[in-house]
Amino acid sequence: MFEILKMKHLAANNYEMRVNAPRIASSCLPGQFLIVIPEEDGERIPLTIADYDRENGTVDIVFQTIGTSTYKMAGFKEGDSFADIAGPLGRPSDLTELSPEELKKKKIVFIAGGVGAAPVYPQAKWLKEQGVDCDVIMGFRTKDIIFWEDRMKEVANVYVTTDDGSYGRNGMVTKCLEDLISEGHEYDHCVVIGPMIMMKFACLLTQKLGIKTIVSMNPIMVDGTGMCGACRVTVGGEVKFACVDGPEFDGSLINFDEAMRRQTLYKTEEGRKLLEFQEGDSHTCGNKH
Repeated sequence: MFEILKMKHLAANNYEMRVNAPRIASSCLPGQFLIVIPEEDGERIPLTIADYDRENGTVDIVFQTIGTSTYKMAGFKEGDSFADIAGPLGRPSDLTELSPEELKKKKIVFIAGGVGAAPVYPQAKWLKEQGVDCDVIMGFRTKDIIFWEDRMKEVANVYVTTDDGSYGRNGMVTKCLEDLISEGHEYDHCVVIGPMIMMKFACLLTQKLGIKTIVSMNPIMVDGTGMCGACRVTVGGEVKFACVDGPEFDGSLINFDEAMRRQTLYKTEEGRKLLEFQEGDSHTCGNKH
């Protein structure tokens, strides 16, 4: 059993939890994710690790209430426990593979859309620990749903933008990036995490600007093992599975239109059957892993 040490409502339908998980905390790295099972025989929910503390043996997660299981999770209290948590899963951020000297040569910007701020944070924190500065653009629809601004400012230079102009800069994250560059900021590495449509248009912009861009395809994961086929994505013409081959990929190689279409179809039983029929043996990674 994994005890919940902290439970906090962040904003709108977003919640933060701190869980006692010493073995996971001892080995996880930024970019990886967990599978949480709220109750016995319950649903498997993939959630990116939002923070970790090796000394105290804890991991933080942020989740949105979308379906029955996450609504149940929102009702958990400090002292309650998850039936099980598996992890760390997935491949760590490619930034963790570089030495501090290599990192210091890079000019890095993160773009976090909404709840994407949670998985961006541990990467920015990692860079801070290596003595590397970075910029973070945090984009939200409106002021009322902003979270972790102060926490992010502890590890990065933060620029908050809202679609409706109710707080911070006015406009989409792509406009904020263009504005920063016009103000004299230089970037050669970008990490984008957030809604699929936001990642698509951010990548279109960074390709035009010549900035290498990494995206996290965690929004399309369902069971976290590749067996369900939900996270199948075409990367550079090859079939990949976000939960085992990712979740991070080169954004310029992602077929976003196909991924968004699959995400829509996967919401219905009929759609899932159609994808299984159309994709044949490549529908899941069960034949590879």
